[in-house]
Amino acid sequence: MQLTDKRVLVTGGAGFIGSNLANHLATENDVVVVDDGYLGTPENLDDAVEFHEKSVLDDDLPTDVDVVFHLAALSSYKMHEENPTKGARVNVEGFVNTVEQARDDGCETVVYASTSSIYGNRTEPSPEYMDVTVNTGYEASKLARERYAEYFANHYDMHMAGMRFFSVYQGYGGAEEHKGEFANVIAQFADDLDKGEAPVIYGDGTQTRDFTHVSDIVRGLELAAEHQLTGIYNLGTGESYDFNTVVEMLNDELGTDIQPEYVENPIPDDVYVHDTMADTTAMYEATGWEPEISFKEGLERVCRQYV
Repeated sequence: MQLTDKRVLVTGGAGFIGSNLANHLATENDVVVVDDGYLGTPENLDDAVEFHEKSVLDDDLPTDVDVVFHLAALSSYKMHEENPTKGARVNVEGFVNTVEQARDDGCETVVYASTSSIYGNRTEPSPEYMDVTVNTGYEASKLARERYAEYFANHYDMHMAGMRFFSVYQGYGGAEEHKGEFANVIAQFADDLDKGEAPVIYGDGTQTRDFTHVSDIVRGLELAAEHQLTGIYNLGTGESYDFNTVVEMLNDELGTDIQPEYVENPIPDDVYVHDTMADTTAMYEATGWEPEISFKEGLERVCRQYV
């Protein structure tokens, strides 16, 4: 299936990843966005995108579409621990509610956001088939989402592609700024350095992330829909960088020389994911997708607004 001249729904579509996806798809498709405004803002969206301020828990969603991209979620540890019941309702019930309405309207293709956090601490590439563990409400909600997707695929023969994102970034020059404390650390670090402030790092800065530029994520989501994938797929780069190195590289890029401030990690050690790295073999074999933006180029893009 080619994603051209299709009607497409993006839930959470006024948020960071969702708005990048919606704007990209709107050049050749009829794109409708649902977002409740909790983490998203319609200012992120191009005029060509049809915006509905709604919750994925509502019963009258605009699901008469060819493809659903379900990105709406409470997307952090902190949000879930503040209200685990709300986290489950939005992330699990909201997912089932959206897919069920889409199924009733004849849509058979859903691509949804899961998370790489369930792999735990891994300095080796994490393949989709490895055993996963749930340590937080956020992780539990995303794994529940994967299980419900399996149900929709097996019981109703729908195409259900779960995408486990690794650490997605773009920078405040993109659509991340409105997220504030929930933006990727790269965006936060770059903005701090530009202001002459010390970036704040939890712990000693040796934690590593597989940082993936949002444009590579958008391309992966689009390919998952076009190939009508079912199952779980990683979207990452297969490379990881520690936070100290990120600050060094940003200092070089911005022409600054500011050392980070190290603080005690507010997230308990036994649930904090210290290291992540993707194995993207399955996605490559299924669609030919591989990341195109190197980490150095990604940081250059983040810093362009400042230099």
